Amino acid sequence: MTRKTAFFFDELSLWHSAGPHALTLPVGGWVQPPAAAGHAESPETKRRLKSLLDVSGLTRQLQVRSATAASEEDLLRVHSAEYLQRFRALSEAGGGELGPQAPIGPGSYEIARLSAGLAMAAVDAVLGGEADNAYSLSRPPGHHCLADGAMGFCFLANIAIAIEAAKARRGLGKVAVIDWDVHHGNGTQSIFEERGDVLTISLHQDGCFPPGYSGEQDRGRGAGLGANLNIPLLPGSGHDAYLHSLQRIVMPALERFQPELIIVACGYDANAVDPLARMLLHSDSFRAMTRQVREAAERLCQGRLVLVHEGGYSEAYVPFCGLATVEELAGVRTAVTDPMLEFIRLQQPNPEFQAFQRQLLDRQAEAL
Repeated sequence: MTRKTAFFFDELSLWHSAGPHALTLPVGGWVQPPAAAGHAESPETKRRLKSLLDVSGLTRQLQVRSATAASEEDLLRVHSAEYLQRFRALSEAGGGELGPQAPIGPGSYEIARLSAGLAMAAVDAVLGGEADNAYSLSRPPGHHCLADGAMGFCFLANIAIAIEAAKARRGLGKVAVIDWDVHHGNGTQSIFEERGDVLTISLHQDGCFPPGYSGEQDRGRGAGLGANLNIPLLPGSGHDAYLHSLQRIVMPALERFQPELIIVACGYDANAVDPLARMLLHSDSFRAMTRQVREAAERLCQGRLVLVHEGGYSEAYVPFCGLATVEELAGVRTAVTDPMLEFIRLQQPNPEFQAFQRQLLDRQAEAL
């Protein structure tokens, strides 16, 4: 069944520059300058995703829109005035390191405001009934950004800003955020960890980023105790581990919480060829995860579901993962075939590893 899926995109978001880096390392000393832009958080993964949507014909079946940038008022609901002032000044001065692994270029402040605005507009379209679900191709990403500091390619907390705007303008109640980016959603967690009205769930490679972080014992604080879940997955986890996590931990948590809206921090860096992680997902993994969450949204909150783009650093493969995700949202299958799907299926963990990972997940589920 086809669904009304809104897709929020703006070419300007691709003009954010992460500066002179080779993957994540600053150029200089022993680090040779790359031939092209070089930084892992390249616009090419997003540009190629949008291009594949276009040439596949899927774009014509979406409600494609842009949005206005988030206002200062919108940003101040989440971020400190001192941080925003520092971000704006560095952007206007031509860029530099705003935080750990958080380089910016000229104009990045305004582009980050637009990225947050795209997420806000996606949430508003779904809550307003203009679309059944929505996807925001936000760039730069946001899930590592703290209230008072940038880190990990993230400069504004896009999802948190969108949630707070919807609460202020539409009286939105309980929201569930599911983060399946391969890196821990530490920024979103820190912003909401003392809140009981926002459930934050992060599935991530154990110890990957922030370096050494697992988080299984972190369950929120104060009024937010129990409204935060971390699901650290072993390096090398594949399709089975992610789907088992959703079935055994995420779906029961959603049922208990009864959200009015579900937002997914949709990173694709758990794919099997990503340079910044060691997981083994393929395009059908993202299709299946999106289906599970979409069906949960239909059961729990009238289908209200928004996906906000986060990480994913394989220029060649992210487009196929993103296409599968948006196809599932829209209820449309194009003629595109994933040229790496069968190869990645052959690389899945052996049955013993899968059984061990399932045991770990089952123990976590029983402890909740």
